[in-house]
Amino acid sequence: MQGTIDGFSYGLVTPLVAYLMACLGGALGLRCTTRSMLVSRSWRPGWLALGAAAIGSGIWTMHFVAMMGFTVKETPIHYDKAMTFASLAVAIVMVGVGIFIVGYRGASGAALFTGGTITGLGIASMHYLGMAGMQLNGKLEYNTFTVAVSVVIAMGAATAALWAAGQVRGLLWSVGASLVMGLAVSGMHYTGMAALSVHLHGTGAPSVGDSPASLLAPMLVGPLAFLLLAGAVVLFDPKMIMGVPAGGPVEHKPGVPAHATVPHPARRPPLRPRRTAGTRGSRTPQNH
Repeated sequence: MQGTIDGFSYGLVTPLVAYLMACLGGALGLRCTTRSMLVSRSWRPGWLALGAAAIGSGIWTMHFVAMMGFTVKETPIHYDKAMTFASLAVAIVMVGVGIFIVGYRGASGAALFTGGTITGLGIASMHYLGMAGMQLNGKLEYNTFTVAVSVVIAMGAATAALWAAGQVRGLLWSVGASLVMGLAVSGMHYTGMAALSVHLHGTGAPSVGDSPASLLAPMLVGPLAFLLLAGAVVLFDPKMIMGVPAGGPVEHKPGVPAHATVPHPARRPPLRPRRTAGTRGSRTPQNH
């Protein structure tokens, strides 16, 4: 028996909120990745890791906010917490691999292709692993072609996002890139959901259970809090917002200002004894 799927139980509320979550994670991740290219190499891993966690958390939050509106009328839905949080870890790790490749190799050529491919596969893996954690009285089936299209969309979105991060431009550029990235990630999600069909076990009457929103909301608290924390880091770093280079030369040459000011007054005192004692003392024989 085929289940009756409804992916928009709350109308346009869940798609719009999910899109905003994807944009927020993308914007924070892009700014962190951009910032990593403007600082010394000792600070770069920290910024790249923060960017990977922001993008991964944003994509994961987007997915499960959208899933709040997903129901199968004939059966209640539950979520395995271990599998659900494993999908978050997969997203952060695989996005991190792609970001570190671009962060150290540059956003062009083979590095961009490799990083975008790995990041896109991470996004797709997160989606389908999260779907595997969904428990209901039935079996999930997917259309292979539509799944392949969703993976291609994820790879294209990831590659475009990493390329945008490597441009090192201002705030408006990153906002525009994050809006496009959020649209692509949301498109990947709903393309993957379009590939889904549910084959129910048995033909019993519809059963009642907790709503997906009540099940998923507690699990979203942690990632949402992290996104807010990452947003605070961005807001309190003007150079990361504006995309201007950091003042690195002062850090690498701390002695230059001191040597530029001290030598001039230090050379003048020795000149006075030379004029009084050295030069006039040599002319004393004229008195004989």
